[in-house]
Amino acid sequence: GAESPHSLLPDRRVHSVSMTAAMLSMNEVAKHNTKDDCWVVLYGKAYDLTKFGKVHPGGAHLIYDNAGKDATALFDPIHPKDIMEKLLKPSLTMGTVDPASIKDEHIAKAPAPKHAAPKKRPQAADTAQVAEAEEFVKPPLAAMLNTFDFESVARETMESQAWGYYSSGGDDEITLRDNHLAFQRITMRPRILVNVREIDMATTFLGASASLPLYFTATALAKLAHKDGEVGIVRAAKKAGVPYMLPTLSSYTLEEMLAARAPGQELFAQLYVNPERSRTAEYVKKLEAAGVKALFVTVDAPQLGRREKDMRNKFTQQGSDVQAEDEEEGEVDRTQGAARAISSYIDPGLCWDDVPWLKSITSMKVLLKGVQCGEDALQAYKAGLAGCVLSNHGGRQLDTCRSGIEVLPEVMEALREAGAKREDFSVFVDGGVRRGADIFKAVALGAAAVGVGRPVLYSLASYGEKGIVRMVHMLQDELQMVMRLSGTPNVASITEKHVITKNLADHIVPLPSDNLLKGTYMPLQPAARM
Repeated sequence: GAESPHSLLPDRRVHSVSMTAAMLSMNEVAKHNTKDDCWVVLYGKAYDLTKFGKVHPGGAHLIYDNAGKDATALFDPIHPKDIMEKLLKPSLTMGTVDPASIKDEHIAKAPAPKHAAPKKRPQAADTAQVAEAEEFVKPPLAAMLNTFDFESVARETMESQAWGYYSSGGDDEITLRDNHLAFQRITMRPRILVNVREIDMATTFLGASASLPLYFTATALAKLAHKDGEVGIVRAAKKAGVPYMLPTLSSYTLEEMLAARAPGQELFAQLYVNPERSRTAEYVKKLEAAGVKALFVTVDAPQLGRREKDMRNKFTQQGSDVQAEDEEEGEVDRTQGAARAISSYIDPGLCWDDVPWLKSITSMKVLLKGVQCGEDALQAYKAGLAGCVLSNHGGRQLDTCRSGIEVLPEVMEALREAGAKREDFSVFVDGGVRRGADIFKAVALGAAAVGVGRPVLYSLASYGEKGIVRMVHMLQDELQMVMRLSGTPNVASITEKHVITKNLADHIVPLPSDNLLKGTYMPLQPAARM
């Protein structure tokens, strides 16, 4: 099982190596058109995606359906031009294709976009009229009153596959939902008769200034939300006065994202450490040369979580007949295959021993993103890192782990005991931040700022970059009100004395209901009803 498909085809491998000097003909590429031997052309180069196809986050069928073809037209709307350099081993680049040899039949065509099914109008009980499918009418931007409004519009406007990818969480999505509900287990404890005529929400963290204690956290593939993708987010972050953390798995290239910056605009960056360490070092050098302020190393994803909404979406899009045939032949990879192949670009071997190396390749501040307990935050502090983000990857990885806000008191306690000062080690929280009060609660418990991810994508998907700016303005309005009503005129005056966390760690308070269980469980019936 561990053998690569190439070990069975030594002649092909030798052949391809000798071909790389010369140009490949598209007719040659077209021969590699099965899922066991799959070459795909992107931007004029042929890549062997036989193994990668199995773990393509967008679904294997998208790769294998285009085996032996030029798939640039399908690839370009979602991915950046340089993603193959980031993800694939150099040996999988089979060579440059002679453009003159590419005919129309070699070019993969895009399918019609699939939107969510139109909503049915509720039927009146007494009329026999046929319920007609009602076209969704997007409300004006001014009608958006909170972050949930944007989410409801995004759900209607995004393609179903993109919606499935963004909205899904791990397994039963308990953590996905609890990320927000946890904030509601923290109670406010306002102080009165404080002069709150002027409210100042501005703050600084990691050397960057912000109009409120908030930053846009890294999220993969923003072009799935809107054609402007990360470039739109960079511009919106500037207008909203908050830093943006550039994602490694972006849909624009690093150069394109950096070019969208306004003079003096401060950016952070997120990093997936590649098993080919030289690739990571090279990427980090580019970030540093561009003046990026801090590097957040993702540490909660040595394997990607099971996001069933996303998986089910991929399954239905693929057409179950293809899958069924593969199932019978034992072809669908239910083993470690998927986990192993994702490890071709996210190193599952990353460990504490690598921290000195990470610090050695850059003079940027280095933080860990995805810390979930006090011990690990303490170890990061002792290792000389600049801080950490308490995060569970937006509820997309290990289900039933705690929300970042619930982990925060434990982390602050551990750091206090070790004598860590806030200016030496910054703690951030992301996941579930949907209200100004959520920002207040995180700051009260010791966070330097909070990260928001999905609300940025949903507001971008709904209304483009002006949607994002409006979303931040709403959070600012809410936070201003909460600060005024709590008797805290500025960020420094917000303390743990302003909140009560007695119930935060108690999950005896109602858990999110398990809809899968509810929808399939048949209740027991008493004798009289049977």
